[in-house]
Amino acid sequence: MITYLYWTGIILAAALVFGVCAKTNQWKTGIVTALVILAIGWSTYYFRLQQVFVKHYGGVMKIEVPAGQRHISATWKDDNLWIENYDPKTNSCFFSEYSKGNLLQGKVTIKNCNPLISK
Repeated sequence: MITYLYWTGIILAAALVFGVCAKTNQWKTGIVTALVILAIGWSTYYFRLQQVFVKHYGGVMKIEVPAGQRHISATWKDDNLWIENYDPKTNSCFFSEYSKGNLLQGKVTIKNCNPLISK
């Protein structure tokens, strides 16, 4: 929910600035300023707020499991999300990190991992 509120606020701020500039016949200034507000809002969300919103405030985030793999678990380490998937073709488990802005993505591979077969 907070994700939707954030984007509503960013879009309304850009629209308000554009509207004020358009009313005074400063179209170029309005367009450029609205685009700058949207760019700053997007980069702030992507590089700083997305995972904070999801972890602490019930935000929205989507991650797809790679084709051919099966999802096992997910856990948080600080504000970074770690996903564990299993690839039955290679019999390997993969821990993948989703950090803020995906700048520092860690990946750990465990060979001969077979968590889905019960003994």
